[in-house]
Amino acid sequence: MNKLFYGDNLTIVKKMSSESIDLIYLDPPFNSNRSYNLLYKNTTGLPIPEQIEAFCDTWELDFEKSELASDIPRVMQEYGINADTVHFWHYMVEALRMTDTKLLAYLVYMTVRVIEMYRILKPTGSLYLHCDPTASHYLKVILDGIFGKDNFRNEIVWDYKRWPTKAKRFQRMHDIIFFYGKSDINTFTVLYREPSASSQKRWGGKQQRVTFDEQGNRLPTLEEQTDSPGVPMSDVWQIPIIAPSAKERLGYPTQKPIALLERIILASSKEGDVVFDPFCGCGTTIEASIRNNRQWIGCDIAIHSIRLIQDTRIKKYALVEGKDYTIEGIPQSAEQAQYLFEQDPFQFKHWSIEKTGGFCSNRKTGDRGIDGRIYFEAGNKLCSMVLSVKGGNIKPTDIRDLRGVLERESDVEMAGFISLHEPTKAMVQEADAAGYYEYQGVKYPRIQLLTINQIFEGKTWYCPSVVKAQRKDGGQAYLNI
Repeated sequence: MNKLFYGDNLTIVKKMSSESIDLIYLDPPFNSNRSYNLLYKNTTGLPIPEQIEAFCDTWELDFEKSELASDIPRVMQEYGINADTVHFWHYMVEALRMTDTKLLAYLVYMTVRVIEMYRILKPTGSLYLHCDPTASHYLKVILDGIFGKDNFRNEIVWDYKRWPTKAKRFQRMHDIIFFYGKSDINTFTVLYREPSASSQKRWGGKQQRVTFDEQGNRLPTLEEQTDSPGVPMSDVWQIPIIAPSAKERLGYPTQKPIALLERIILASSKEGDVVFDPFCGCGTTIEASIRNNRQWIGCDIAIHSIRLIQDTRIKKYALVEGKDYTIEGIPQSAEQAQYLFEQDPFQFKHWSIEKTGGFCSNRKTGDRGIDGRIYFEAGNKLCSMVLSVKGGNIKPTDIRDLRGVLERESDVEMAGFISLHEPTKAMVQEADAAGYYEYQGVKYPRIQLLTINQIFEGKTWYCPSVVKAQRKDGGQAYLNI
């Protein structure tokens, strides 16, 4: 059952069986581009300028999301969500179209996923959604509609301390986590905290037995005491954030402490239950599940996250791939890459770029013909090699378009073209005609072509950053992905 999925969690969740999951924890992205930037930089050794947001959650209400927003009422009705929620969705969509399309795009993205997550939860299951404060109040209304407001359990306040900032407001020192049950029989174990020092001094580790009269009034029974398990835990959790120098930290800015996930897992699942994290990031939920004898499923759209989890979290516990867990969604051959393209063209594009050490654009239609980039330093200047991916038919105009990008973008010195199929002779000639980029006496073809077969043979881009890594003079080699 233990699985790591590489890919879009919506595609993956739709294939999961109904009522198969005991607990879902999700910490969805909203303003997390910095997480991916640093993860990419740490795992590849390649530079990323702080201002770049090539892969990020810059939510845009594109045609696809706009169509999905219109289709969500049908999906809600299909899944038996009440009519009032459907009507509310209509009004909210129209209001946000005029006021905040970025937020609307994000809510469309989240709503279709939460509907599917509700489907895969067992009747005894629970969902914990870690919210960004700029969207939490909207998500709460959506969750009430999907789960039913009677199945709302808690608004958990994760209270922590961090270095204060200069701001014309109170310091933000907490996160919100919404806790919902699938039904009124959701699994829950009461957790306890230590009594206060004054209580321990007064009662000596005992608790007063409390009884009530017929009107519900408390009756004092000071002489009756029992052993105390502690004080039932409240919905305000004081758990320290991970210090920058802590061994637990993996260089992931939005990384959550294991103690936080362990508390959720211990409260809302039993040993052997299945825990699912659809935005598993650096794998905190997975490690907390391993430590507490739960089965686990993790999913992430970034291949760097999958490898980070495998090389740190899983390796720590000596789990064996194929025996203790599986990784799915990463092509291991050209045939599997072809299948990925047929199933999910965007994910194919994403994988192809990361496979060659690139930094992905999050836009499904590309960014003005750019699907990804590799950044490299040339003297005191940060330059880039733009990447374009084609899984279907290819033609010479694709290369001419790349030449246009080279002429248009001031920071672009080279371009790379990835294809499933072999380029034609005319395409090769068009690439050769672009000439060379010269740096420190080395000439690099300005436009380079790679097929998926060549990538599996170990070939990659020829640019200053790659040459530096191959010379082993301080550069870092690419991940084996």
